[in-house]
Amino acid sequence: MVETTLSGASHHILTNDYASEWMGIEVLKLDDGHATIRMHLRQEMLNGFGMAHGGMIFAFGDTAFALACNPANPTPEEAASITVASGVDINFIKPAFQGQVVTAVANRRASTGRSGLYDIQIFAASPDATPDTAPGELIAEFRGRSRTISKK
Repeated sequence: MVETTLSGASHHILTNDYASEWMGIEVLKLDDGHATIRMHLRQEMLNGFGMAHGGMIFAFGDTAFALACNPANPTPEEAASITVASGVDINFIKPAFQGQVVTAVANRRASTGRSGLYDIQIFAASPDATPDTAPGELIAEFRGRSRTISKK
């Protein structure tokens, strides 16, 4: 599996993430508590109405959430645990269509103890959008609640 992307950013949790690989997710930016990713919407990602399947948009937002929750280069102490979703909500605002480029921007809003709160905004833009251009129109808002647990 290829971890590197156009920006050169990578994250160790993508090494065996075959769902994200299938979706063609590219990591654009990683910082502590932040991740920006993008993907191109393909025909097999559409529902019967010809728009992006809600499950695809949810899975895309969930990947940004996971990347923001877990350090890209964990310390030995951090490597002993993982941060997972304890609950999420998503609001679909507008549809996205085949050929569009979707971008998810995930940011930590709060963190205390083993719990965290993250907001992920998902945008859709024309197929010729580049990482340097605006991410497009807001199509969904995803809020994730995280929990850090022991790695087993």
